[in-house]
Amino acid sequence: MRICIFGAGAIGGYLAVRLASAGQEVSVVARGPHLKAIRENGMKLLIDGREEVAQIAASDDPADLGPQDYVFVTLKAHSLPPVAPKLAPLFGEGTTLVTGMNGVPYWYFHGLEGHDWKVVEAVDPGGAVSKALPPGRALGCVVYPACEVEEPGVIRHVSGDRFTLGEPDGSKSERAQKLSEALKSAGFRAPVRPQIRDEIWVKLWGNLAFNPISALTGATLEQICADGGTRALARAMMVEAQGVAERLGVKFSIDVDKRIDGAAAVGAHKTSMLQDLELGRPMEIDALVTAVQELAQQVDLPCPTIANVLALVQQRARIAGCYV
Repeated sequence: MRICIFGAGAIGGYLAVRLASAGQEVSVVARGPHLKAIRENGMKLLIDGREEVAQIAASDDPADLGPQDYVFVTLKAHSLPPVAPKLAPLFGEGTTLVTGMNGVPYWYFHGLEGHDWKVVEAVDPGGAVSKALPPGRALGCVVYPACEVEEPGVIRHVSGDRFTLGEPDGSKSERAQKLSEALKSAGFRAPVRPQIRDEIWVKLWGNLAFNPISALTGATLEQICADGGTRALARAMMVEAQGVAERLGVKFSIDVDKRIDGAAAVGAHKTSMLQDLELGRPMEIDALVTAVQELAQQVDLPCPTIANVLALVQQRARIAGCYV
């Protein structure tokens, strides 16, 4: 099975090493010092007190790698629109695109029963992404592991091993089953779920609240949840978002207070949005928050708390030069 990882950072590197070690034909699209290190030393994974090394084909030009069976995109969502056309050389007639990104996916309305196709502008501006990457190619994926790039070419696994898969139309397809089996053979948990949007929303539920609040306050998850004011703010955002999701047919398997308690249990963790702000990198606002506000407008449900926090974090990011 030919599998290419487009965006071989922390999660992409973790996938690449484990899949290659399990005997899959893996390649990665990377750049800069990371690409140089992979070419010279292989890609290294630090996990469970040991080091795994895989020799993996790597290039900054997808045309060097050719058509694949599966292409994992493990970029942050705001990075996808400008690079989407560059994925074309990786696609053959039957290539599946696996969207391993946080937030509302660009294909959200594809195959959604009871809803016509709509472009989600926040993640698919002008429909440019869905034009370059037809939604019919897409297979949903919710990423649960936490990893970090320790140095170029070296990935450290922190926790988690689950990649939940699901077809946008809810079918249990052959392509989803084959990928699930490949992931399982590499040591991952990879269930195929009929309602992938339910899982997308449970993860998004916390991200849309905790990420912007942390960026605005500098607080960790533990601090946000322990403080009465910020906990109430996060809860209000999540209740509004739940209303939006339920109008789109989503069912939540956990209640809002348990979801908040789960975030608190993570401890003194800085969200990705806060880390990006501190490092001067583009912040993942649109896929996590702007898109939810856009969906709220689609279903005609006012979400004033989300709208107010979104306005604040957008301005914070613009002032810091971290909003594109």
